[in-house]
Amino acid sequence: MLRHRAVISRLRQACRLQSVPSRLCIQACSTNDSLQPQCPSLAFSGDNSSPRGWRVMGTLLGLGAVLAYHDHRCRAAEKSPHIYTREEVRSHSSPETRIWVTLGCEVFDVTEFVDLHPGGASKLMLAAGGPLEPFWALYAVHDQPHVREILAQYKVGELSPEDKAPSTLQTSDPYADDPIRHPALKVNSQRPFNAEPPPELLTENYITPNPIFFTRNHLPVPNLDRETYRLHVVGPPGCQSLFLSLDDLYQFPKHEITVTLQCAGNRRSEMTRFKEVKGLAWNTGAISTACWAGARLCDVLAKAGHQLCETEAHVCFEGLDSDPTGTAYGASIPLARAMDPEAEVLLAYEMNGQPLPRDHGFPVRVVVPGVVGARHVKWVGKVSVEPEESYSHWQRRDYKGFSPSVDWDTVDFDSAPSIQELPVQSAITEPKDGETVQSGEVTIKGYAWSGGGRAVVRVDVSLDGGLTWQVAELDGEEQRPRKAWAWRLWQLQAPVPAGKKELNIVCKAVDDSYNVQPDTVAPIWNLRGVLSNAWHRVHVRVTP
Repeated sequence: MLRHRAVISRLRQACRLQSVPSRLCIQACSTNDSLQPQCPSLAFSGDNSSPRGWRVMGTLLGLGAVLAYHDHRCRAAEKSPHIYTREEVRSHSSPETRIWVTLGCEVFDVTEFVDLHPGGASKLMLAAGGPLEPFWALYAVHDQPHVREILAQYKVGELSPEDKAPSTLQTSDPYADDPIRHPALKVNSQRPFNAEPPPELLTENYITPNPIFFTRNHLPVPNLDRETYRLHVVGPPGCQSLFLSLDDLYQFPKHEITVTLQCAGNRRSEMTRFKEVKGLAWNTGAISTACWAGARLCDVLAKAGHQLCETEAHVCFEGLDSDPTGTAYGASIPLARAMDPEAEVLLAYEMNGQPLPRDHGFPVRVVVPGVVGARHVKWVGKVSVEPEESYSHWQRRDYKGFSPSVDWDTVDFDSAPSIQELPVQSAITEPKDGETVQSGEVTIKGYAWSGGGRAVVRVDVSLDGGLTWQVAELDGEEQRPRKAWAWRLWQLQAPVPAGKKELNIVCKAVDDSYNVQPDTVAPIWNLRGVLSNAWHRVHVRVTP
């Protein structure tokens, strides 16, 4: 249920007439000098200017009277809001009767906003005639000042103080059953939970320990029973579907691969510093590496009767995490990738030699090497082959890149392809930005990775903002040609130039197709803050 700024523009157009009085009231009643109109001083030094001066003065006095009267009406309205009972609110639950909702003790007529709701009209209609709280509990990001400001434009009254909320309105917290997380994780949002490891821990090990592997959730974490779990694999026309238990998946040949997962929004915070974007403020830690094990997707699809076809087709995945409407997280990849044994796409049930943790998809998740994390669907419950890509919101209306010139008023999500393979990436994990280092020698560490199985062949590091460069040493496993699914850790030990009081450290990676990172954010900025892979920069001070 992403909230897009394109909607806000349309919303303001829809309610411009009704919002004018409230803006007028704010200006008339405000004691803030910045809101008061700035008028030129009036001078009556000559006879010729006097009539004009008096006309202006009269106009201002008239305007003042209007504003004073409007101020009086506004204050009167504030003192005496219309009072409704919950029964009256419940009667407004359709377009014919108008659609009302409540939040706290306030009543809102959102009829004109229903079709503009970013998450779809059906989701807002779930609250028609009732409270918003149960749904804001699920999507806590709604409880922000700009959302309340939009809602305030639709206020029509308040609930009767005597009308107590029935017990049925007390809903359980949908996130109450979420798993316990490691305290080292830097939390970007609690509900749903999204967090990254601190940079100094991220590259301590080539394989990221499960407890600090970055977590990207879109919905509450389901609590699934391995004994009752079934994976529904839809068969082609004329073939039966498969309903596979975890034990059934164990019967397929077990395949193990080391794969780096990276969120499309990794390093988004750097784009935000250049120009505001919409999304979680990930730093450099929305990336981690694990050894995954499970059944190859191509084997399972073949068992169900699927094979490559001449026409375009997509494998669609549906998770068992869902919102109140029953809408599940979903994504898709091309059938050609799914059926290619060399692509090594997994239905994984192990992570670093252990059953998948709940936050990472227990009991089964999809792992698509070389592809953006958004397609690695967790808690996967259904797999099907379709002529078009998934109709999921997260496939069609998110995780796409656009020109820096596109904003929320002009964006057309249908005009851009869904992100699959990610561009070449690197970042510095030590030292941290703002840290103080000793003179003499400095040790710089970081990671580098490229999508699509392209191997990282070089990482260049600069201590002077990119004027001069040194080549870092690559650590970690050797990468297979066209199957470099995992990152390379790197480090550089370099002398600190004599007399330097500060260093502007920069890194950039080059992959085996000679793709290289852009030097600045400006040419790759986009309104969702995805695909952020400009040179990574760290500024440190030097002690004598």
